[in-house]
Amino acid sequence: MAKSSHQRERQTTQSRRLPWKQAFDILEKGINAEGVHTYSFDPALPIDVAFFVHAGRDNVRMNRHAYFEVIYVYGGATDIQILDRCFHVKQGDLMVVGPNLYHRVVNRPNIEVKLVSLNFDPNIVRNGGASADDEQYLLPFSCQSEQFPHEIPRSANLSEPALDLILQIHDELPANSSLSRLAVTTYVKMLMLLLCKHYSNYLESRKVLDHKQQNIQRLTPLFEFLDTHSECPIQVAEAARICAMSSSHFMSFFKKTTGESFIAYLNNFRIAKAQALLTTTNDSIAEISAQLAFCSQSYFGKVFHMLVGMTPLAYRGRFGNNTQARANAAKTFQVSSTAGLRDGIGSAGLARGLLPPLRGSYSHVK
Repeated sequence: MAKSSHQRERQTTQSRRLPWKQAFDILEKGINAEGVHTYSFDPALPIDVAFFVHAGRDNVRMNRHAYFEVIYVYGGATDIQILDRCFHVKQGDLMVVGPNLYHRVVNRPNIEVKLVSLNFDPNIVRNGGASADDEQYLLPFSCQSEQFPHEIPRSANLSEPALDLILQIHDELPANSSLSRLAVTTYVKMLMLLLCKHYSNYLESRKVLDHKQQNIQRLTPLFEFLDTHSECPIQVAEAARICAMSSSHFMSFFKKTTGESFIAYLNNFRIAKAQALLTTTNDSIAEISAQLAFCSQSYFGKVFHMLVGMTPLAYRGRFGNNTQARANAAKTFQVSSTAGLRDGIGSAGLARGLLPPLRGSYSHVK
């Protein structure tokens, strides 16, 4: 008798040696008193695939996180609690967990369950672009209401394609080349497209999708401006004017629609642009800083280090495939270092918001 696609997939994945770890030992130490879990992503590419074993009496506490999570039940069965709802899941099921939702896996005595967990920052999908299309990829996460169907049963025939994409992402990590980074972002978008198709009826039936699309469309002129005028400084008031809103309404509307403040979005957008320029052009770090409207090269370096976890020079050396680009980076190193020392402002100041803003920008806005 011919094997089913599920049996073939299980045979393929079971032949692999996956790096299973005890969930309690890994997760519990990353949860603070407020129940917020901080993930140790590679700052250069904030995405990871984890292989967790939940068993015994050591239950991981209810926790929430800012990143997005897709869980595949690889083996066994368990209950996953999200807020005040409990989902019984078994092998082959998927769970889709949006940002800032308190949740936990409820261990059962003498029963072991294995979960494959994909965790990622949504800016992986945006990938340096500013477009309504990118926001639509994220709708299954950004449109989660109180009655959102987090569980996708194996019978929906989505689980195995999803697992395949998650494992392909895992195989590319750590993404130490531009090609690997491209592969990771492509696989993530393919997975998001599967989820969008699966949830389309739910979103449409609740009119969430139309409402969300309308909100995104109101921001489209701003996205287009950012994409075509990245060298231009922009203040909140100007961004609000482009969207035909007051500044106060714009700030709350933008955060509600995209999930982050305009300042955070703009910084992430510009730094993602910088990452692309560092690896694909011969432009010097000073030129890239100016192209992205930073007030100085030293400040650009500080913002870049805060968001990426390394200096622009180190990033170009690690991911750049262009020898001339690396040579240009070397020429700017001494200038950049000297400027940073002259400014006398450390990374702690940046984290507290004490550093100068982007050129022509808005240091007073939170």
